[in-house]
Amino acid sequence: MNNVSHIPSYLSPEHLGPWETFLVQIDRVEPHLAPELRPLAPILTRPMRALIVNVPIRLDNGEMAHFEGYRVQHNLARGPGKGGIRFHPQVTLSEVMALSAWMTVKNAVVNVPYGGAKGGVRVDPKQLSLAELERLTRRYTSEIHILLGQDKDIPAPDINTNEQTMAWIMDTYSMNEGRTAMGVVTGKPVSLGGSLGRKDATGRGVFVSTVEAARHLGLEIAGARVAVQGFGNVGEAAARLFAEAGARVVALQDGSGAIANPAGLDLQAVKAWRQTQRSLLGAPGAETIDAERFWSTDADILVAAAMENQITAANAGLIRARLIVEGANGPTTPEADLILQERGITVIPDVLANAGGVTVSYFEWVQDISAFFWTEDEINARLDRIMREAFAAVWEAARSKGIVMRTAAFVLGCERVLMAHKLRGLYP
Repeated sequence: MNNVSHIPSYLSPEHLGPWETFLVQIDRVEPHLAPELRPLAPILTRPMRALIVNVPIRLDNGEMAHFEGYRVQHNLARGPGKGGIRFHPQVTLSEVMALSAWMTVKNAVVNVPYGGAKGGVRVDPKQLSLAELERLTRRYTSEIHILLGQDKDIPAPDINTNEQTMAWIMDTYSMNEGRTAMGVVTGKPVSLGGSLGRKDATGRGVFVSTVEAARHLGLEIAGARVAVQGFGNVGEAAARLFAEAGARVVALQDGSGAIANPAGLDLQAVKAWRQTQRSLLGAPGAETIDAERFWSTDADILVAAAMENQITAANAGLIRARLIVEGANGPTTPEADLILQERGITVIPDVLANAGGVTVSYFEWVQDISAFFWTEDEINARLDRIMREAFAAVWEAARSKGIVMRTAAFVLGCERVLMAHKLRGLYP
């Protein structure tokens, strides 16, 4: 980094992890910011608030176990914090910081009135029973309770968390407050104030932004070959929508391995197989392939919908797709970004491509506060409009400034955040 003061004392300068990726992105965008906003850019390189908590729970066997939890609020200039909670054994403070910062930019890119936040617990949920997982969730919620509130910080699901997790969080917060507080989390079950369309929202946003990019690139979605990394909520929904639009999903990869079929995979059969076998490998009508072959799949579109740091300098040169769509947060390293740029591959960045989830989370929050709920058709129509408008703004910024879409998205998002700081001023 060009300024050591960017690095907080609680991170090692030699091992900054995902936070370093975000700092590099800010360095690259700063020269393109409006001149009057550049002096404010260092605000973005420092999270506003970071909470580390111990999460002790009683295991089913009577023993006590301890887990490390985090909640980071990166920036609240444009509204309350918004960002998911993930349960994963490799969660780190650096990762949660970076994810919260990307949420700041993402919320600004689609222009919803939120700041950026993120949370996580360092745990392998597969090693816990359902009862232990509930106790973990409730204790973690109680530990970070001081940050939460529908006008302060609103969590949502992320990796290894779901509707049930959000229901436990809502109930725990409500019990501590002595009232039912539906608006404190999004991604809840519909019966508890959740929104129709939320489950597919991130994947739908990926699909809509891809359709818009394909139109500009002269690429027909019908008949296009699509490779999808990650077959969880985002990847599965995106793959399904591509198939419904006439595209061929020719390769899939998740933690269990990778499969391919040049003629197109039967996604319903693959999904059913994965649900019963907990693996993609062996799915009917699919050939098992190795990781290197997945990245070099002969496809028009590659959707990266797994985790961060998946497209690296080691595999960026293998990719044959014309268009990469980031369904996950931070899947492309800065080094890989430069390689893809040199090769002329268009990348729809995460802060735009996967913003469908937070957009419908915003809809859910509005519905909870107003106690008035919309139809799924209304939600999808509003989501599609916001995604198309955000894409158009980013595409135009990239074209007019002669920069790649990631930089253009960061320019748009960062300028909105920094303008909020400029207008609010510095207190006291």
